[in-house]
Amino acid sequence: QVQLVESGGGLVQPGGSLRLSCLASGGIFSILPMGWYRQVPGKQREFIARITSGGNTNYADSVKGRFTISRDNAKKTVYLQMNSLKPEDTAVYYCNGAIATTNFWGQGTQVTVSS
Repeated sequence: QVQLVESGGGLVQPGGSLRLSCLASGGIFSILPMGWYRQVPGKQREFIARITSGGNTNYADSVKGRFTISRDNAKKTVYLQMNSLKPEDTAVYYCNGAIATTNFWGQGTQVTVSS
């Protein structure tokens, strides 16, 4: 089994920053592509960022230049640094790991951007 646990969400003012963390357990983290997604109630879960085992990254246009995904294989952790946050970034953020065609998800962490 692969277990993913997110942390770091909370309430932040517009223009502020947060860093989300996702701790993985279950063995083969170092070779897994990892990603971050977010979801607003009533809407489809959307892709935010992805990082391969080799460190290659890609981002959704909505967060490009503001968010940075990274990973620490020794700690089995993937991070999402979020800067210049906007109210429209408010969502539940989920960590994702892919083993072939099988996806694993964390429980989600709430990010609220508001004055």
